[in-house]
Amino acid sequence: MNLLRYPVGIQTFAKIIGGGYTYVDKTHYIKSLLSQGQFIFLSRPRRFGKSLLLSTLEAYFEGRRELFKGLAADSMDLDWTPSPVLHFDFNAENFSLENGLELLLDSYLRTHEKIYGKNIEDTSPSQRFKALIEAAYRQTGREVVILIDEYDKPLLDIEENKELFEKNQRILKSFFGNLKSMDKYIRFVFITGVARFNKVSIFSDLNNLDDISIVDEYADICGWTEDELVSNFRPGIQTLAEKRKKTFDDTLRALREYYDGYLFTEEGSRLYNPFSILQALKNKRIDPYWFLTGTPTFLARRIKNLRIFPPAINGQTCSRKELISVGLNDRNPIPLMFQTGYLTIGSFIENENRYELRFPNREVETGFYEELLQVFLPDTSDPFSPFNFSLFQRDLTAGRPGDFMERMATLLKTLPYDDHKESTYRAITYLIAVLCGTQTIAEHYSYQGRSDIEVFSGNNIYIFEFKYNKSVQEAIDQIQSRDYAGRYALDPRPVYLIGANYNENKNKRGLEFSILELTKNPH
Repeated sequence: MNLLRYPVGIQTFAKIIGGGYTYVDKTHYIKSLLSQGQFIFLSRPRRFGKSLLLSTLEAYFEGRRELFKGLAADSMDLDWTPSPVLHFDFNAENFSLENGLELLLDSYLRTHEKIYGKNIEDTSPSQRFKALIEAAYRQTGREVVILIDEYDKPLLDIEENKELFEKNQRILKSFFGNLKSMDKYIRFVFITGVARFNKVSIFSDLNNLDDISIVDEYADICGWTEDELVSNFRPGIQTLAEKRKKTFDDTLRALREYYDGYLFTEEGSRLYNPFSILQALKNKRIDPYWFLTGTPTFLARRIKNLRIFPPAINGQTCSRKELISVGLNDRNPIPLMFQTGYLTIGSFIENENRYELRFPNREVETGFYEELLQVFLPDTSDPFSPFNFSLFQRDLTAGRPGDFMERMATLLKTLPYDDHKESTYRAITYLIAVLCGTQTIAEHYSYQGRSDIEVFSGNNIYIFEFKYNKSVQEAIDQIQSRDYAGRYALDPRPVYLIGANYNENKNKRGLEFSILELTKNPH
C-alpha cells in the first residue's frame, strides 16, 4: 500500500517535516553554501523548489535543529546558534496592481518591525529596510540573515506594462541597494529568482554577489535526480504503474519523458521538476501540471513577433554570458527561455564555447507550443470551436487532408490582416500538427532540398509546401521536382502532397491548396 504523503504545494520545511511528508534531503548543501560566500544568488525556473530551499535555510539559521534529525545537516559540524532572519517572499502578491510591490514590502517590514522596532523618521521601504537590518543586529547581537525569494516576480508579472515595470524596477533597485552598505551587520544573504536581470541593482551594485546558478557544485540543489526520485518515491511510482497497467520500468520511462531533462550545468545531473512529479504521483496520472500554474505569455508573443519558426527553438545556442544575465527587452528571447525553464542545456559545444539549448521534456514542449498557438489563434483550445485540436486530429488520422485544409483555410480568415505571412502559416500548421499528437518534422532535408513540413498520422504521410502570393501548382511542382516523397517509395502508407498558397489578391484573398495522392506500385 502506498502510504507516502506528497507535499504538493507545501513550501515550508517545518510543515513538511512536522507533517510527515516525504522530504528529499538537500540539507547537505548548507555547509557548502556557508563557505561559498556572504551574498549568494540562485536562478531556477518557477515551481522548482527554490522556496523550500529558502525555508530550509530559514529553519537552520533559526537554530531549529530538531527539524533536521536524521537529515544530512544534523551530522555535520555546523554552528546552530540562532540568527535574526529577515525573509521576504515575492511569490504571493498580484503585482499587476499599481501599488502591489509597495504593499507587500510594507507588510513584511511591519512584521519584522514589530520584533525589532521602527524608526518613525524612516518612511520609504529602502530607509526602513536599512534601519531594520541595523536594529535586528543591535537587539540580538547577532549578524542578520536575509532571505529573498523570487525577487524578480514584480518584474516578470508586469513585463508588458512599461510604466509599472520601470516603477517596480526603481523600487527594487533602491531596496536592494542597502545590502552592500550594510554588510557589517549581515551574516548571510540568499536571493532566488527565475532570471538574473542585468539592470537591477542587486547585480549592478552588489558586485560581491556570488551567482551559483550554473556552478557544477550546485547543479542539483533544486529539482530531483532520478536516483532521488526512485529512492524516495518508489511506492508511489509502483502505484502509478498499477493504475496504468504498466510495469514499474515502463512507468518510470514515461515519467522521465514527461518531467525529466532539466540540466543547468554541463557536469550536472538531469533533473525532474518536483512540482509536476509530485502532482503526477499524488493524482496517479501523467498530465501537464506545470503549465497550469501560469505561463509568461510575453515570451510566446515575442517568438511570434520575431517570426521564429517554432521547431527552430530547439537547438538554439547561447554563450555562458548570455545565459546568466538577461534583459527583459533583449531582442533574443532564448536566454530568458532558458532561465524561465522552457529550454535547458542539451549539450556544451566546447570548440565554440556555447551551449545548445533544447526543450527539457514533453510537458514543457507541448505546453509552450499550446501557449504559442494561443497567441496566434485563441480559438483552437475551445472545446466548442470548429477549430479545436481534436477536429484537426480526426482529419489527419482518417486520411482526410481536404477536410484538414478546408478547416485551416477557414481558420486563417480569423487572423488579423497583418498576420498573413508564409511564416505564419507554416508556424500554425506545425503547431497544430504537433499538438494533435502526430510525429511532425519541419524542414526535412532530402538529397534535393528540404520540405516545409512532413506529418505522420495514423496510417498516412502528409508533405506540405507553403507559398505566398505565388501558386499552389508551384508548391506541388516543388515537392515533385525535388522528390521530397522519394524516401517513402517503399512505405506502404498513403502519401499526400499538399501545396498551399496564400493569395493577397483582394478578389480572391485567402488560402488556396491542392492535394495530390501518390499512387504506389504494389511490391
